[in-house]
This record gives sequence, structure tokens and C-alpha cells, in this order.
Amino acid sequence: MTAPPEEAPRDPGMARAWRVTVVGAGIAGLACARRLDALARETRRPLDLTLLDAAERPGGVIVTERCDGFLLEGGPDCFISDKPWAIDLCRGLGLEEEILGTNPACRRSFVLHGRRLVPIPEGYQLLAPSRVMPFLTSRVLSLPGKLRVACDLFLPRGPEVGDESLASFVRRRLGREALERLAQPLVAGIYNADPERLSLRATFPRFLDMERSERSVILALLKGRRRAPGEATGVSGARYSLFVTLRQGLQALVDRLTARLPPGALRLRARVASLARAPRGDGWLLTTASGERTAADAVVLALPAHAAAAIVRGLDAGLSDSLAGIPYGTSATVSLAYRRADLRRAPDGFGFVVPRSERRALVACSFSSVKFAGRAPDGMVLLRAFLGGPTAEDADAARLERLARDDLRDILGVETAPLFARTFVYRRAMAQYAVGHLERVAAIERGLQGHPGLALAGNGLRGVGLPDCVRSGELAAERLAAEVNRG
Repeated sequence: MTAPPEEAPRDPGMARAWRVTVVGAGIAGLACARRLDALARETRRPLDLTLLDAAERPGGVIVTERCDGFLLEGGPDCFISDKPWAIDLCRGLGLEEEILGTNPACRRSFVLHGRRLVPIPEGYQLLAPSRVMPFLTSRVLSLPGKLRVACDLFLPRGPEVGDESLASFVRRRLGREALERLAQPLVAGIYNADPERLSLRATFPRFLDMERSERSVILALLKGRRRAPGEATGVSGARYSLFVTLRQGLQALVDRLTARLPPGALRLRARVASLARAPRGDGWLLTTASGERTAADAVVLALPAHAAAAIVRGLDAGLSDSLAGIPYGTSATVSLAYRRADLRRAPDGFGFVVPRSERRALVACSFSSVKFAGRAPDGMVLLRAFLGGPTAEDADAARLERLARDDLRDILGVETAPLFARTFVYRRAMAQYAVGHLERVAAIERGLQGHPGLALAGNGLRGVGLPDCVRSGELAAERLAAEVNRG
């Protein structure tokens, strides 16, 4: 076991370097490191930055691979541009010219109904319709199901409760059929979670706000369309213009962030096992699984909540319990390359979602080569199948590929073997915001107040998307810098 590094002698007139260790080199940790470096430069304070990660490469779930002219994304393949933090980060890194929007010619998606892919109604916004005629003429819901959705126009506001599951909200306002055939599969594509457990207030609070302000969710969406007719057409309409990626894949963002780190700051294959106060109570002491110790004035745990919980167990059992109580799900993607002629039906949209009631292994499938340019050579098709739940937890890569191919054969008529397949599995990587999540977050934030110099970042608290993770890292850096300035 090595001793903590000794503090080097310094010029009495020079401020001691601010020693900050960021644990986790995913997008939240990398964004945090960049913001820390910027704040140190702004205040002309020397910064001694260390970024530790247990993996062999930075980036976490973001990984881009190239194979035979195809471009594959192992984790997220895009992000939302109306949350500005990821876009601003790309611009700050000189990647603005690399930002790529979705294909404007095919901006629609489908939902599986039986063995048929039925277009999601134009203007359907995750939980409810914002346009009348496309919804009325859609084949997704039965006539009784549509009539039940229309009841939202006349129902009173729901009871005032502290929190409510997403399923409960959709069921009482729009009915069981709307939940099972539309809301559940659309939300699963984002959170890969059971809507019966998912907190509405923590995931889609705007729908609760609509009920509170307008009484009817549909009326609120219709009024929103009148105020901004070009931007509120929903899941199968103009909101697709909000999804963007990078021309060379999201790995380019990781690569650029990594290249801008101070020399020697990044240390891979360094799993942090515990965190404790330094012996004299001044700063922190981190111990890795190999027994190496690192001293720091401030620490950011940019990790899944369950990983952060294990590190702080010996420091604060209550904080650890709160973090460990945030559930996480496993997700898997299988990317499959085909000749266009191998598909009975040529993809003419961005993909499809699969309701749980269809009893399929697939959660969704993205037509990657339709969604974004440059993902497949001419005459070729790249599909990306999503699997989750117990299927992703228990199956190996070969079985996941077989399950994906079996479903795609039934749905798209793909009988031939793919040119190649690549499977990515991320275990306990997707935070799932259960009912009561915001109360748990408040307890975690209260717990952190007792530990100055310690901050959290990542997808466990206030947003699972790439922009949210970027923002969480930046806010953690700003919080620590503010503590130093107050001190």
C-alpha cells in the first residue's frame, strides 16, 4: 500500500494548487473535468486535476465503432438539442460543424401491433395526442380506446398527491389502451423502465403541470400547438428535428474532451474502492482497489448511484443507503448490417417501438442508416435492436443476437444472416426514477451538505440523457468552485 502523496514545497507567494479528483470518465466526468479546468483558468488558481476510471477507455457507455463502411453506436446515438448543454459543449470544443440532424425525408416512427408496423400518430407526444385528425385516423388504438382518450377533455383534475406513477397518470387520464399501446413502449425507449414504478414528477413533470394548469392534457397540448405550430407536432412530427448527433459518431465528443485534459490527468484501470476524510480532516483520501491512495481537496463522484454508494459506505451510511436505493436497469443493443435487398420491407422511418403486451424480446429497433446520414454504405441497411429487462440481464451476446434476429425476421421479413452483428451490453447503467425519486434526491442533497468538497454527477439524480449528464458534471464543478471561493 502506498502512502498519500506528500505536499511539495511551494513559493509562499503562490497559491497552492487546488487538488480535485473526479471519479468516473464517462460524459459527466469528462464534462466536469473540462469545467473545472475552465473555472481554474478564469480565477487564475492552479489546478491539480486527476480523473480516475475503472475501465480501459474513457467515455463510459459512449462508444463508436466502424466496420466495413458502417458506423455503429454502442450506447446513445443522438441527443436532444433543446437542452442546450451538450450542444454548447460541442461548440466549445470546436465540433459545431460536425453536428448532424436527422434525415428530414423520413421523420416518422412506428409501433408494433400484431406483426404489423403501424405509424405513430402525427403529433403524438409520448403520453397524449396534440393533433386531432392524425390521432382519430390512426390504427394504433381501437375505437373504444380512442373514445377513452377523448374523455381526458372532460375529466376533472386528478387528486393532489406527492407523486404518482406514469402508468397511473396515463391510465386515469387517457385509459389502459393508450398506456399499453403507446405510452409504455415510447417511454421504454427512453428509460427502459416499468411505467408502473416510474415517477411522473421526476420524468415528465410537464404533463402533470398541464393537468394542473389546463385540467386536460390534450387541451394543453392543443393550446401549445397554436402558440408554436411549427414545433409541437410531437413524436412523429417536427420534434424529430431536435435530435442531433455528430457526423463521425458520439465518440468524437469523448475523444475531443479527453484530448483537452491536462497532461497526465487521466488514469484508467483505477477502480476507487473507498473515500474517507484525510487524517487531519483537511480534504479527502481515495483508495483504489489495488491499494493506491490519492489525496484531494475536493472529489466528484461521476458514477452510477449504486457505484457511488459503495464508495461512500464507510464515510456516510445514510448517504450510501439513499444512493443505493436508486434502481438501475440493464440495456443491450444489437447492431445488424444487411443489404437493402435482404429486407422484405425497406425502412421508411426512424424505427419502431414494441409494446410489452406484444411479448417480444425487442423493446425497440432503430433504422440507424435512415435516421442519420453516413451510417451505412449505399445499398446497405444498419439496424439497431434494443433489448432490456431480464432478457438483457441474463443472456449472453450470442443469445441476444439470436433473439433480435428472430423478432426482426417476423417483423421485417429478414430471412438472411446479417453481414455482421455487434452486441453491446451495459449492466445496471440506466437509472430508473421510481415513485418518490425526487424525495430521495432531496435527501441525498441534504446529506452532501454535511460533506463540503464532495459532489455527485451522472444520470442518477436529475436526468438520464446526454445533455443532462453534461450539465450534472458542470454543476458539480461549479458547486465545488463556489465552496472554494466562499472559503
